[in-house]
Amino acid sequence: MKILVTGGAGFLGSHLCKTFLKKGYSVICLDNFITGSRKNVEQIMNDPKFRLIEHDISNPIMLDENIDWVLHFASLASPVHYINHPIKTLKSGLLGTHNCLGIAKAKKAKFFLASTSEIYGDPLIHPQSEEYWGNVNPIGIRSCYDESKRGAEALTYAYMREHKVDVRTIRIFNTYGPNMQIDDGRVVSNFIVQALQEKGLTICGDGSQTRSFCYVDDLVRGIIKLMGVDYNQPLNLGNPGEYKVIDLARIIIELTRSKSSILFKPLPEDDPKRRRPDIMKAKQVLGWEPEIELREGLKKTVEWFKTQLLGK
Repeated sequence: MKILVTGGAGFLGSHLCKTFLKKGYSVICLDNFITGSRKNVEQIMNDPKFRLIEHDISNPIMLDENIDWVLHFASLASPVHYINHPIKTLKSGLLGTHNCLGIAKAKKAKFFLASTSEIYGDPLIHPQSEEYWGNVNPIGIRSCYDESKRGAEALTYAYMREHKVDVRTIRIFNTYGPNMQIDDGRVVSNFIVQALQEKGLTICGDGSQTRSFCYVDDLVRGIIKLMGVDYNQPLNLGNPGEYKVIDLARIIIELTRSKSSILFKPLPEDDPKRRRPDIMKAKQVLGWEPEIELREGLKKTVEWFKTQLLGK
């Protein structure tokens, strides 16, 4: 089996590339390295079944070989990055998805879309099930990401209906683990880096807003399971454990044995107050649920960041 992974040198994409190679598949990794890193794939660069192409999927690309799966994981997924690069974010979500679907159609390949819990916006129902249509500000500061993913889903299902492309869609809730960038900008990496550097952990608002945190190995396992079943509707993948952001900060200070204090700054525009996935469908369709508890996953992530920051 040959698999194209866009964003393959990024956080999630690099884990997928390594997993597919272990299964004996051939992998084409496509990345423009805006937020991805060659370091994430350096261990597999010499694998004869691995091929790296530096390319922005927002622009069309011609591939000569046969492809069985197109996985579109290229995205600026952190608020820090997508707020600073809103047009690139929209292009990746809309033009990139269109180009990937075109490849899948031409190659008669299956298409896998990495969507997001952000399509639910600042949700008015809790927890969020796949039937919820969301509460999104279409012109707000976060809309470049939210709406690019909502548009990506619309494109995906238009191609499914009109061109009979076989599709899979996951809505990813906060995921963390090794291979996150030091400047990723999301809350887990921010807190760990700040704690290891003995800097104040910066919390937006009063920290009472909630998030769910899924360790990357659990997410990858869910992705592999979905590729193996015939199910084409959107599916939530995330950890239903719900934590206040301030409690996450305290856990990370404890695990890193940091002397860091907690600092508060204003809450950004349209920041969701609560976020937790309803994963009933994933349980029913895939027999999947997360196995790695938050503290266990954070310990592994802290150790990885130590090697990046402190060389140990």
